[in-house]
Amino acid sequence: MLKIIAANLNGIRSASKKGFFEWMAKQDADFICVQELKAQAADMSPEMLAPEGYHGYFHYAEKKGYSGTGVYSKRVPDQVITGFGTPEFDAEGRYVQCDYGNLSIVSVYCPSGSSGEERQLAKFRFMDVFLPHLAALKASGREVVICGDWNIAHQEIDLKNWKGNKKNSGFLPEERAWLSRLFDEVALVDVFRRVDERAEQYTWWSNRGQAWANNVGWRIDYQIATPGIAATAKAVAIYKDERFSDHAPLTIEYDA
Repeated sequence: MLKIIAANLNGIRSASKKGFFEWMAKQDADFICVQELKAQAADMSPEMLAPEGYHGYFHYAEKKGYSGTGVYSKRVPDQVITGFGTPEFDAEGRYVQCDYGNLSIVSVYCPSGSSGEERQLAKFRFMDVFLPHLAALKASGREVVICGDWNIAHQEIDLKNWKGNKKNSGFLPEERAWLSRLFDEVALVDVFRRVDERAEQYTWWSNRGQAWANNVGWRIDYQIATPGIAATAKAVAIYKDERFSDHAPLTIEYDA
């Protein structure tokens, strides 16, 4: 069995102070994929680099206090790949891939376009280069689980106020169509939705207003996998009892 967690920390130092690593230690997960470290190597404490029982592998952004991804693993991987070969986004620390035999575990942090037109155009550029990379991963024949913050809600069921967000980044028609291509053409699987088809299952809440209190959220954190391992998923959970960031950790257990 494999237990995999995806968690956008919105700052690893902040999440650490809020008890993330104490919670993580109790989960006995095989892999924990984290995003938005907002830290460089020099900022990382020993606990952040290698929590007890785990090895840590990271892709830091060149810009301080920005982006960054990581994978915590109980096992030492055969290979670690940081970045996916696109300089613009590799400089932002958005991708870590750890290979174990025929299995690849990926932590990804897709750009947000919500801060303005310039970042939305960067997001579209990312989508253009990331889809072929994912298609190549699928075509390699490996079993792959890509965990992270994709910054896109796929369907109306995946966010509370879908009617009011049709023209907003994260729910634009082009973004949703891109995820549909990923699922329909590349044939990767939204593992959470394979197991849980209920509404109001969100992973991110704005800090504005009473979004958290009223569960006005978005499901933008995913585990997207190749069909073989996706078919073995047996349990999913979004952890909301404690708040480590504006995102909630997503845990999926696989009979793999």
